[in-house]
Amino acid sequence: MTTPTQLNQGIGAYHRLKADIIHNAFSPGEKLQMSRLKAYYGLGVGPLREALSRLVAERLVVAESQRGFRIAPMSLDELHDIYEARAEIEGLMLRLAIERGDDAWEAEILARAHTLGKVMEVKTPEELLDIWDSRHQAFHTAIVAGCRSSHLMQIRADLFDRVERYRNLWLRETVLSEAALEQKRQEHARLVDVILARDTRAATQMMIDHLMTPVPIITEVMRRHQRG
Repeated sequence: MTTPTQLNQGIGAYHRLKADIIHNAFSPGEKLQMSRLKAYYGLGVGPLREALSRLVAERLVVAESQRGFRIAPMSLDELHDIYEARAEIEGLMLRLAIERGDDAWEAEILARAHTLGKVMEVKTPEELLDIWDSRHQAFHTAIVAGCRSSHLMQIRADLFDRVERYRNLWLRETVLSEAALEQKRQEHARLVDVILARDTRAATQMMIDHLMTPVPIITEVMRRHQRG
């Protein structure tokens, strides 16, 4: 029988492992040695196996029959598939949000956009990356929350988890650049303008284009890694 302590250890191991996989602490396809995981995370086999099983369900880890676990591979085909799916879902949610959103929804978007713009005052590179990414996610979540569909929000969250490994490559390649930050600030300002104008067609297309902009950059990073 699983004790509360073991359950908590399993949950903790899952979150730690997932964060490390997303931030590319492990290479795609890398074999996960249980002895190394035990030493690194200071946990027993039980919590680690529970965590790995959950990550298999999320397609971040691959279970190999009788041979343990391996980090899921990354591919250009998957990159395009996930990003296109995410952009289309977000476009659908935005259309519904424009239809259903009220004054409080508009106010929340403006507040999140304002907070995101303040990130340019942060000077430490790692702090900049973490804060910008957190506020950027909050900004986009505020936009689609107006769709008022818990099921669509869950689908969106699942797709976001799937795209995170790829997205992190883009973050580290571009977001630490002041020029990239300013470009994103202008994109967000234009997006807010068309959303508040309730221009559904323009806002939807702009959102899809905006969400797809990292793909060429990530593609180049992956090809560079393959050449290396």
